[in-house]
Parts: sequence; structure tokens; C-alpha cells
Amino acid sequence: MLDDLAVTDWLISIEGTATGHQVALMLAIMAAFLHAVFGALQKGRHDPWLTRGAIDASYGLMAAPFALFVVPWPEPHMWPIFAAVWVIHVIYKVLQAMAYTRGAYTVVYPVVRGTGPLFAVIGAYLIFDETFSGVQWFGVAVLLSGIFGLAIYNLLYLEAERDTLNVALALAVLTGLFVALYTTYDAYGIRATANPFTFLAWFFMIDGTAMPPVALRRWLKMENRPALGPLMVRGVIGGIVAFLSFGAIMMATRLDKVGEAAVLRETSTVFAALIGWLVLKETVGPRRIALMALIALGAVIVEMGG
Repeated sequence: MLDDLAVTDWLISIEGTATGHQVALMLAIMAAFLHAVFGALQKGRHDPWLTRGAIDASYGLMAAPFALFVVPWPEPHMWPIFAAVWVIHVIYKVLQAMAYTRGAYTVVYPVVRGTGPLFAVIGAYLIFDETFSGVQWFGVAVLLSGIFGLAIYNLLYLEAERDTLNVALALAVLTGLFVALYTTYDAYGIRATANPFTFLAWFFMIDGTAMPPVALRRWLKMENRPALGPLMVRGVIGGIVAFLSFGAIMMATRLDKVGEAAVLRETSTVFAALIGWLVLKETVGPRRIALMALIALGAVIVEMGG
């Protein structure tokens, strides 16, 4: 049983401590990089809806044995929490897929990630009574200026997908709002159960049920259906990345402040731009690089100002 493992007891013992803060910092940065990888997997070779369905099916099936046979079963009060988590994540994923089908990855992703931390910090104040220092709020402002600066730059200069760009940006803002909502509510959920691995295992199993039927229906209606083999390979890779990325950020929010973890994760925008340039062959010029430097600087200020 995972609750008998030393790592579980150790993680629980460092909650709210200086060690917990350092571990949460490392988890948040790891989540940032892996979240950018996750987004690129969804936006990349295949239709975003199909990729999301393959990823969700993969991590749902992988999580099921752990949820059912390894970790302790959730306490009774967790079932309404899981139901709300499921609804929030389904809406988030639908909005994200809609945005990715209408806009370039380097356009949509910065807006999603820029909207998310601002409202997550506000939510952390309202739900967990967390506060930021003046220096940290300045760091948030620097980080957001870089993120939204990227969005404005793309809006002004990007020629491709110009006819759908406004819709893509609007969907990206809505997606960002749900990023903030799931960040704060997931943090509430993982803190509501005695064993954090119970929440993680059941979250991935339950969350993996919604999108596969949607993706299958979409695939069946396609005239030129992509081969299932490569799609499922991408799904398995994405499932593993999801475990590490979402698992890391949820664990970080249990160990330390939700707001700080949410802000630090948004350095994913820097990684996303690099992936968009190197892997997806999207244009990244010197102005974008300068804006990305602002994002990284803002994250550093938030961390140092704590």
C-alpha cells in the first residue's frame, strides 16, 4: 500500500515546512516544463480532440489499478469533490481543444497560461486565505506583462489563422479562467483527503472517462481517419507526461501555497515557445524572446519575494 511507503509519510510530514516549500518549488518548475510538453502533444500532429481522447484514455487506464487496488479508497466526503473536479476539467478540456483548433499554439497557450495564475492567486486568497507580499505582486505583474505581451504581439503580427484569431483568443481567456478554477479546486481536493495519492489516482481514473468517447465519435465521422497506432502511442506518452505534470502541480499545492505554485507553473509559457519554435516550427523572434525573459523574471521575483 502506498500509505505504508516512506515517501508518503515523508511528503505528509513536510507540508507547510521550509522543506515542503523547496520541494513544491521543484515540483512547480517540473510541472511547467511538462505542461508545455503536454500542450504541444495535444496541438501537434493530430487533431487536438483525438489527441486529448487518446491521452485521457491512456492515463485513465493506467491509473485504474492504483485507484482500485493500491491506494486507500476515498473517504465518503470525497465523492462530491470528485464529481465537481470532473465537471470542471471536462469544461476546461473542451474549451482548450476548441481554442487549439482555431489558433496557433504559441498564440493560444500564452493567453491560457496568463489568465490562469491571476485568477488562481485571487482564488487562493478567497479559499485558503493566502496573501502575497508587495514584491510578489510586482513579480506577478512582470510575469503577466510578458505573457499578455506575447498574446498582443501575436495578435498584431501573426498572419496565419487571422480569420479565427479573435475567436481563438476569446476561447483562450475562458480556458484560462477554468485553469484557475481547477487549480484552486484541485488544491482543495488534494488537501481534503488524508492520503494525497488517493486523490491523484482517483482523479486520473475518473478524469480519463469523458474525452475518449468524444474523440472516438469524432474519429468515426472523419473521411480521412488517422491511423490509431501512432495516435495511441502519442496518447500513452501524453498520459505519462500528464501523470508527472498534473501530479506534480497538485502535490505542490498540497505542500505549499497554491498561489505561488500556480504562478511558478506559468514559466511553462517559456518552454512552450521554445517547443513551438524547435518542434512545431512556429516562428519565435527576438521580441518574443524578450517577452519570455519577462515571464521568467516575474517568476523569480515571486519566488524571491516570498
